[in-house]
Amino acid sequence: MDQVKVIEIKKSVFDDNNKDADRLRAELKSRGVYLLNLMSSPGSGKTTTLIQLLSRIKDKLRVAVMEADIDSDVDAVKIKNATGVESIQLHTGGMCHLDAEMTRQGLDNVSLDSLDLVILENVGNLVCPAEFDTGSCRNAMILSVPEGHDKPLKYPLMFSVCDLVVINKIDVMPYFDFDLDKCREYVKMRNSNATVIPICAKTGEGVDALADWILEEVRNWKNS
Repeated sequence: MDQVKVIEIKKSVFDDNNKDADRLRAELKSRGVYLLNLMSSPGSGKTTTLIQLLSRIKDKLRVAVMEADIDSDVDAVKIKNATGVESIQLHTGGMCHLDAEMTRQGLDNVSLDSLDLVILENVGNLVCPAEFDTGSCRNAMILSVPEGHDKPLKYPLMFSVCDLVVINKIDVMPYFDFDLDKCREYVKMRNSNATVIPICAKTGEGVDALADWILEEVRNWKNS
C-alpha cells in the first residue's frame, strides 16, 4: 500500500500560536503593558462587570478594552459610552475564539504607548477560547450563578488555564441551587492557585476586591 503524508494540523496550529503568544507577551512586557484575557459563557455579565470595574480603575490606570465577537459592535459602544474608556471591537469572522495573531491585530489599533492595561473580552464560549493562548499576562473568566456551581467539572480546561475566577450574579444565589463552597472546591481541583472573587456586577458588590486584584497584578507586572 502506498504511504501518504499525515499532518497533525491541530498540533501544528497550537504550536505556532504558542510561539506567537510568547513573542507578543515579551513585547508587551518590554512596553510595560499588561494584557488580561477575560472569558466566559454568553450572558455571564462580562460587559456589565467591565463597566463596574473600569469605573474603579480608570483614574488609577491608563486602560483600554478590546471587545471580541463574531459580529456587531454593541459591547464596544456600550463600554465607551458608559465609561469613556478607549474601546474597540474585534470581529472574528465567525471564529469562536481569539488567537495571538488576532490579538496582535487588535493591539495594533490601540494607543499602547499611553496604556498600562488592556482588557480583552474574548468571544463568549467556555471551550474554544481556553484552547488558544492570546499572549495575555493572565487569564480570567466569569462564571454566573445561573450556570451552576459544577461548571469547573464540566469544562476542565477553561478553569485550569484561568488565574482568576469571578463568580457573578451572587444576588440571585438564593433562587438557584448554587453552592459557593462547592464551586470554590471544584475550581481549586482544576487550578489550586486560582483566585476566586464573588461579585454582583448589577449592584457592584465585590467589585472593589476585583479592582484591587487588577491593580496589584499590574503593579507587580511592571515591577518584576
